[in-house]
Amino acid sequence: MSFVQNPVRISTRRITAQDNMVTIDYPVVKGLESPAAQHRINMTIAASVNMLMREQGFYGKQKTEMLGWYEIKTNERGILSLTIGNYAFTYPSAHGLTIVKGLTFDVKSGYSIELKDLFKPEADYVKVLSGIVEQQITDRNIDLLDEFKGIRPDQDFYIADKSLVLFFQLYEITPYYMGLQYFPISVYQIQDIIAEEGALGIMAAGD
Repeated sequence: MSFVQNPVRISTRRITAQDNMVTIDYPVVKGLESPAAQHRINMTIAASVNMLMREQGFYGKQKTEMLGWYEIKTNERGILSLTIGNYAFTYPSAHGLTIVKGLTFDVKSGYSIELKDLFKPEADYVKVLSGIVEQQITDRNIDLLDEFKGIRPDQDFYIADKSLVLFFQLYEITPYYMGLQYFPISVYQIQDIIAEEGALGIMAAGD
């Protein structure tokens, strides 16, 4: 089966506010064959950007500096996976806070892909992925705030080439100074549980 599909066209839109103390860059998808799918993707991205701005205090009464950005992780084979980030410093906090959200889409339909969608229905993906992350924590000598209890069923993730990358927010499992923690997992390491027709199955398949 061929999964050849041209990359999605993406442009950058910018939000500025509060005398340029707030600058938010986010992606806009253009030129899809399906206007409905394109609208669905762009609305999801815009809602996620707005959600992060709200969580970071943009609509509050305190003075906040804010910077937003995005990174495209996969844009091929009908899969678009990206992250949007938001750093905010609210006076008089001791330090700023960064939040990153992963978004992955089926370009043809425009619908978001959730972590559970990547795996066979009967697969205990939480247990398998938790074991892999736990081993990486040990191998990389990562300092934890508490005993690692496993990933969430809806753990943050993105797809990068032939890897699933799980990640954890600041303070989620590690102290602030450790930053966000990323755990890349090769699709071949979990090939027995991934859904063949899912996004990871598509990325793992030959050209």
